[in-house]
Amino acid sequence: MDLPTRPEMESALAAFAERGAVRVRYGCEWQATRREGERLVLTTSDGDYGCRVAVFALGVTEPWRPSIPGLEDAPHYVDTRSPERYAGKRVLIVGKRNSGFEIAHGLLPWAQEITLVSPRPVETAVLAFSPVRVRYLQPYEEHARGGAGTFVLDAALERVERTSGGYRVLANGTSRPGRLELEADELVLATGFRTPLRDLPRLGAATVDEGRLPAQTPYWESVSAPGIYFAGNATQGSPGLRKYGATSSSSSVNGFRYNARVLARRIAERHFGIAPERPRLPRDRVVPFLLAELARAPELWIQKGYLARVVTLDGDARDDGVLPLEDFVDSGGPDAVAAAIELDAHATIVPVVYVRRGGRVDEHVLPPHPLYAFAGDEHRRELEARLRPLLG
Repeated sequence: MDLPTRPEMESALAAFAERGAVRVRYGCEWQATRREGERLVLTTSDGDYGCRVAVFALGVTEPWRPSIPGLEDAPHYVDTRSPERYAGKRVLIVGKRNSGFEIAHGLLPWAQEITLVSPRPVETAVLAFSPVRVRYLQPYEEHARGGAGTFVLDAALERVERTSGGYRVLANGTSRPGRLELEADELVLATGFRTPLRDLPRLGAATVDEGRLPAQTPYWESVSAPGIYFAGNATQGSPGLRKYGATSSSSSVNGFRYNARVLARRIAERHFGIAPERPRLPRDRVVPFLLAELARAPELWIQKGYLARVVTLDGDARDDGVLPLEDFVDSGGPDAVAAAIELDAHATIVPVVYVRRGGRVDEHVLPPHPLYAFAGDEHRRELEARLRPLLG
């Protein structure tokens, strides 16, 4: 199995809290939020808690439904039942991202017919950019090969009607124009989720993506409600540069755990005056250091084009650690270099360095390598040439 089970995840979190001596209050529900001067006050089932800053690790857990007539009471992904419930039935799934294909994959041995429908086509030509993980693509393969009873349609839903035996879905084709009328015994909305923000919007916390996510700065602070930060998969509300449409891995634990480390450092420095360590680097070690990061650093490889290793070169060379790439590119600062792993326009994995000199940032894409061996002589020479104006 390639994914941990829920009990395994829970056990890991409990072990982390115990070994890290994290003060955790269980059975304590957050109910409301208010401001009192410079402080935030959280009303909970265990009383009020005041703080300078609050980090909301709320998840993206509330079912979200598009405003299409007839979907108000349709079963959502969270209401999916055991596969036996769909045996021999025609199942229509609204949505073609991971959750939609995950359900379709699980129902392949059971359902008589499976149809997935949403306006946008599935981008499988470049899998690195695809919103669908390879493990769920068997339904798409069945559709492409003409397998009986499996359809993947690009169509915009107009409305959904209940019938005596199930559902009638009226839609209009997008990739191939034309009106469609689809019949199904069962309907499942795989239309995603939203962050349960409760009263945070009343405190000024803006949202994006039709209200599904809190809008955030590169450091995961609300763009409109200072002192309110987010952690966990809600951090996908800070999109990063999104070059060539590539998204971050902030919706998954393998990505947002690295965001959390950067966030903790940011809060400590900005709100509590705890300066992070910035080890000095001999100038002749800057290039080998960055090449080693490009070759092996998990933060850069998991959060491609999103997190970067930064070295400042204003006076002494200093390792500034892993920081959001968007902030480095857009916010200015002293002479420095940021190293990142990215996907180019063809989804080829490439190392990229951003050199900031005199306030100007220049981007340099280093050569790709079939084995991702970015610490060799070719990349050393290339990086030395790019950094020579700063390193001397």
